[in-house]
Amino acid sequence: MNIQEAKEQIRQTVTIYLEKDAHGRYRIPPERQRPIFMIGSPGIGKTAIMEQIASELGIGLVSYSMTHHTRQSALGLPVIRTASYAGKTFEITEYTMSEIIAAVYKSMEESGRTQGILFLDEINCVSETLAPAMLQFLQYKTFGTHRVPDGWVIVTAGNPPQFNRSVREFDVAMMDRLKILEVEPDYTVWRTYAVNADVHPAILNYLDIRKDDFYRIENTVDGKTYCTARGWEDLSDAMRLYEENGYKVDDSLVLQYIRNKKIAHEFATYYDLYRKYRGDYETAAILNGTESAEVRRRAGRAAFDERVTLLSLLTDSVLGEIRASVREETALRAALPIFRDIKKEVAGGTKRPVVDSLKARREALEEAMARDKKSGALSSVQERSTLDLEDILEKAETQLRIQGLTQGSDGEAAFAWIRENFGARAAAMKDGADTAEKHLDNLFEFVNSAFGSGNEMLLLTTHLSVSRDAVKFLSGHRCDAYYKYAKKYEIYNREEELDRELDAIDIDSLGD
Repeated sequence: MNIQEAKEQIRQTVTIYLEKDAHGRYRIPPERQRPIFMIGSPGIGKTAIMEQIASELGIGLVSYSMTHHTRQSALGLPVIRTASYAGKTFEITEYTMSEIIAAVYKSMEESGRTQGILFLDEINCVSETLAPAMLQFLQYKTFGTHRVPDGWVIVTAGNPPQFNRSVREFDVAMMDRLKILEVEPDYTVWRTYAVNADVHPAILNYLDIRKDDFYRIENTVDGKTYCTARGWEDLSDAMRLYEENGYKVDDSLVLQYIRNKKIAHEFATYYDLYRKYRGDYETAAILNGTESAEVRRRAGRAAFDERVTLLSLLTDSVLGEIRASVREETALRAALPIFRDIKKEVAGGTKRPVVDSLKARREALEEAMARDKKSGALSSVQERSTLDLEDILEKAETQLRIQGLTQGSDGEAAFAWIRENFGARAAAMKDGADTAEKHLDNLFEFVNSAFGSGNEMLLLTTHLSVSRDAVKFLSGHRCDAYYKYAKKYEIYNREEELDRELDAIDIDSLGD
């Protein structure tokens, strides 16, 4: 199965393991809840999906790599205790709490989440001395004399023997205590993730053309070479910052992440060509609808690889505008009820300064985010959205302090400033959305004019359809060409659009 299928299987398993009956008992008793064992090639996203599942289910997550553990750290240290049996006193050995079990209790205390996932990676790489204890753990969910708390589901992962010399093959006794998922790399699934993770378009376009270079691990005369999903994503992060700082993206950088000289060189060469097309094709003019007839003719005569590269450049530019618009709209929507509450406080004659109300709400958001982060259940999208909202509140608070509107008696004046500023920011957001909508229309017009309604149009429509931000944007901003071709290619459902449709931000409601 691919990583997305594995994620769904794990999510469903965790859900049923946490189900209780009318008496509050787990419908599958904890002792019969088989730990999950994901076995798959390195770097395909096993750890990432655990974070996503915990975030989506609103439960905790504690992660450990078992390669870092000794018998003592996993089981705890032996302690001599005195006990009495049948009137006689004996000295017995007990264990301090395992570091792993202690981390679960610490997560529960800090986050307030009593249910979660205990994720143990590289479980088939444990030392020989720890292996018997792991068998006991998988069967009885105990390390030493301490048990994993009820409500915590055990998920484990490991690599096949061919990818790791330290791997110990489990015997039947251990495998029969696990729920086993075999995961294989799948570029199509990863690409959907990568679009929403904003992986550099040059990487996606290169891999669209050369899918076999997405994931490869080989033994050669020069040693082991490899390129993985994790390597491509990490390279993307580095490339973004290299570009911002004016640094050169070349073989030297690529090879630090893609440990296959041939693939690293070919991608670096392709990246140079990608940048060249960006200038040659007047991408800004195309999106503004002012490109020359010669540009359209050149695009129409280009080889398919060149067409795909140009399409990637244009699509990425529009998606960047769409992401910015959706992100700003999301933040403004989240701020709106907070400002409404403050308005009610002011109308009610509160003596509390507006700046203090803003600060209190911002600090509450920070505390909630810190709790979720400690529990491991904070996704990158949730963190970004919270930080965007905090930024709106902090800027409002700062400006009110600069203007001296810090007293309880300044409530009406302070809120008048908030309303004016919010309205201006919302208007700017709508202007940006209008620009993105216009550029999207021009992009469809250019593709139709230069290439017709063939493969290039299918690629454009498909790439938009896998972007969560694009789908969200298109549900509130009409693009007839998108709907036309999405329907033609059967990748769009009108009912889904209606379900996703958003109400317009009601600026005037701040004045009600």
